Amino acid sequence: MNTFKLAQPQTVDQVAALLAAPRSGFFLMAGGTDLLDEMKSGVVSPEVVVDLQGVQGLAGITAEKDGLRIGAMTTVAKLAVDPTVARDHPGLRQAALSLASPQLRAVGTVGGNLCQRPRCWYYRDPQVVCRKKGGSRCFAARGRNKYHAIFGGGICHIVFPSDLAPMLISLGARVDVGGAGGEKTLLLEEFYQLPSANVRRENVLEPGQFVRGVKIPAPKAGQKSVYVKLKERGTWDFALVSAAVTAVVSGKKLSTISVVMGGVAPIPWRLKKAEDILRGQPVTEDLIKRAAAEALKDANPLAENGYKTKLLAAALKQAILGLVA
Repeated sequence: MNTFKLAQPQTVDQVAALLAAPRSGFFLMAGGTDLLDEMKSGVVSPEVVVDLQGVQGLAGITAEKDGLRIGAMTTVAKLAVDPTVARDHPGLRQAALSLASPQLRAVGTVGGNLCQRPRCWYYRDPQVVCRKKGGSRCFAARGRNKYHAIFGGGICHIVFPSDLAPMLISLGARVDVGGAGGEKTLLLEEFYQLPSANVRRENVLEPGQFVRGVKIPAPKAGQKSVYVKLKERGTWDFALVSAAVTAVVSGKKLSTISVVMGGVAPIPWRLKKAEDILRGQPVTEDLIKRAAAEALKDANPLAENGYKTKLLAAALKQAILGLVA
């Protein structure tokens, strides 16, 4: 790890000022679990690390009339035990509890989880210059690709590793972005971008911008949410496939349904074709099977990750049946 300077701003305005100048080498640090790993492995070498821990107003969970506001520096541990989250958005609590270990949840933050970098072993290897690091090849395309994308890969086959992002997108969350140019809010679903749009980044943040927090709309009457995570190890592991589902439930029928998968694409992947089949119909195992089959028509598995198609169907089935149980 190379030497670096540490900046410790106290206000959002100070963060914006630090990031305003057109310079490279400035890296934001929330909980630090991902950035420090990249630094130790030599993937990135910051000149200045901007520590967000002391910035006022970036942490906390606030219940508002029209929804729930979650600050970017809120720890995953606090998200997991918040009573309003547990009552109104149980799927989000499940996603938070599925994340890493208790020690990492106590340090990792909501904003950090939404902005983390991919875990692809080619990207994380400092001796490999893949497309994501400015090279001309995605080595996973013809290399070892057990954990890589089955949707949306194309020029880069990473999978986005966040557990919180699929669930928050399913809940219709919006993200607040700050920066020297002012603030803006957009749907979290629109925050992420495929490699075909920008192979070097996973989201639409411009230089000098940062995530301030997310806002979840108030739940509708009858709304339920479920998060299912399938992984190799029982704890402390990333998803092979995850399913985040939110719907208004009436008996065995689902309406206003949103299905977002994790572990299968470079971004949280929404299964709109599956939603269309599931919406308004009595839930049966056959209906879920047809929904998964329709969604998987768009899949393009690589040599070693075809098993993810079966895991997707299994995760979707478990999540949907969990909603109507």
